[in-house]
Amino acid sequence: MRSKDYGDDVLAGDWRRPRKGTIPEIAAEIGLVAEDPDSGFCGAVVGCDKSGVTLEDRFGKRRVFPLAKAGFLIDGRPVTLVRPSGGAPGGAVSGQGVRRSASGSIAVPNLRARVAKESRIYVEGVHDAELVEKIWGHDLRVEGVVVEYLEGVDDLPAIVEGFGPGPGRRLGVLVDHLVEGSKESRIAAQVSSPHVLITGHPFIDIWEAVKPSALGIAAWPSVPRGVPWKEGVLAALGWGDDVRAGWKRILGAVSSYTDLEPALLGRVEELIDFVTVPEQL
Repeated sequence: MRSKDYGDDVLAGDWRRPRKGTIPEIAAEIGLVAEDPDSGFCGAVVGCDKSGVTLEDRFGKRRVFPLAKAGFLIDGRPVTLVRPSGGAPGGAVSGQGVRRSASGSIAVPNLRARVAKESRIYVEGVHDAELVEKIWGHDLRVEGVVVEYLEGVDDLPAIVEGFGPGPGRRLGVLVDHLVEGSKESRIAAQVSSPHVLITGHPFIDIWEAVKPSALGIAAWPSVPRGVPWKEGVLAALGWGDDVRAGWKRILGAVSSYTDLEPALLGRVEELIDFVTVPEQL
């Protein structure tokens, strides 16, 4: 497995010293994923006050940065984070007049999708693909990136070899339950190409990446060992036994990145960056 490795200069020119008004101001709303390029620290916003913004990375480590600092990166683009004014997320216009997509990125008006790049993002199943499309679909069309789903990752090394990754043909893979000692982590460790990034979230299933509060429940239920996880969740919540209907209910409750756990947000942003940032020669 490899972690994200940004180049030294993601945009041409010295954007850390821009002319006034050339870098947009973005409200530092909870769940927004941003990176401090000076330190390389990338995480989701978990707190903000009049002087600083707190980011939390995938390992739960937190750092506080000056709020008015110009030069944070969102989707590889420089922004200045400002204190939220209560504007609604998910494609709404912020207090600074910047329209944002469901992922919290800067929305591109009158978008026409680019011709698809050779690089791809693979996810484990159809539910993963539908959730990624709902939140990051705008971003992916801006970048010309196609998301495809697999039927699990048991054959991942062979799938990667068949894809034929190389310069200009990168592959990003999002894996469920990618934690130390898991079957998924052992499979991912078999892939070592510099043109492939395998990352993932700690949840048993992508369903768990949706915040319980978005569904009006206190927490995701514990499912006894030996019971299929999705079916066990549906039974515990009293939602019947139709997995498709259960997923439709969950997906319908998600409207923006704020409905998802930071552990998923950071990983998808990482994959999009990986397959879209030009490789260093």
